[in-house]
Amino acid sequence: MRVLVFDPFRGAAGDMICGALLDLGADADLVSRAMRSVVAEPVIAEVKRGGIRAIRVDTQAPVVSRSLSDVHALVQKADAPGEAIAMACRVFDRIAAGEAAIHGARSHFHEVGADDAIAEVIGACTALHSLSVDQVAVGTIALGGGTTRSTHGTLPVPAPATLAILEDSGLAVRYGSDDDGELCTPTGAALLSEFATFPCGGPPCGTLAAIGYGAGERDPPAVPNVLRVTLLETGAETHGDEVDVLETNVDDVTGEILAGCMDSLMAMGARDVCALPCTMKKGRPGYLVRVICYPDDSARLALALARETGTLGVRCLPSVHRFVAERETRLVRVNLCGQQWEIPVKCGIREGEIYSLKAEFDRTREVAKACGIPARDVARLAEDEARRATGRKDA
Repeated sequence: MRVLVFDPFRGAAGDMICGALLDLGADADLVSRAMRSVVAEPVIAEVKRGGIRAIRVDTQAPVVSRSLSDVHALVQKADAPGEAIAMACRVFDRIAAGEAAIHGARSHFHEVGADDAIAEVIGACTALHSLSVDQVAVGTIALGGGTTRSTHGTLPVPAPATLAILEDSGLAVRYGSDDDGELCTPTGAALLSEFATFPCGGPPCGTLAAIGYGAGERDPPAVPNVLRVTLLETGAETHGDEVDVLETNVDDVTGEILAGCMDSLMAMGARDVCALPCTMKKGRPGYLVRVICYPDDSARLALALARETGTLGVRCLPSVHRFVAERETRLVRVNLCGQQWEIPVKCGIREGEIYSLKAEFDRTREVAKACGIPARDVARLAEDEARRATGRKDA
């Protein structure tokens, strides 16, 4: 799997994203043609920012205020792949929603609807498309601080539209000092929000395949004004999500109480719960109770864990990436006791192939009880039938 990782330690803007992707290895001819078709021939040059070599993209575009429909019409005429055009339109939809939330539904785009922003967005989307990556991760975005001048007057940094765009993105942000100025623009925020496929927390480990740096317009002496992007090769394609892991140690809870606690946590939305035997201080036998849950459920489930067990503390390991196989459930029919029964079988899928089959236990137990045979025999029959139906030969 090819994973693209943005590291916006000095924020992000459209020109920086374009430059970083080009430096990484995006198709420069394809990107230039797309940008030229909506505005003019861009100037792509190698520069230095704080001693770091980077690619600077200048669109050579005039400042024009446009409505969303005007922007869509211009983007849809771009000489670019259809997927890149559709992505660019979604980026401007994000910008329009952010602008409307702050300035009203009838607002024009002003700076972000100017031809330079249009060229940067179609260029960045075309560059990303040309790289053919499987996933995109975005690190913590530096927002900056202080104030900035715009067509709306003097605004605080981060600009209100930038915050509105990032509000529901799930991306992590970091505020800066007044000396930083604006580090992340609305265009940069919208592009990163649209590109990101990994939730906040970062990508998996992998082999570093390429590195790119995109230069911003300013060249401050203290910190290099660049956006860094890296390409990771992680092997086979794997789907995943972000979860929190809750843990506590208990040595004064009975097995019955622990079983009830685990059932309650699962009913409340935990993705998994387990209790691992451990030896605690003074040699006392105990359990490590571990709960896997989505981040939005952490606080609620931690409180429930404390109430159920009486523990005085619950540890939280936040934003742990979890690899998850694609899965689907198939109904199979088996003949038992002179009757046909339907049993759901969960199928684990990787790279388009089914590699795991598991009969749903509650239904398996129900059929086993009705027929007076062991549940494992019913499960084996259902899984064998699913194996035949899917063409799998191994166990």
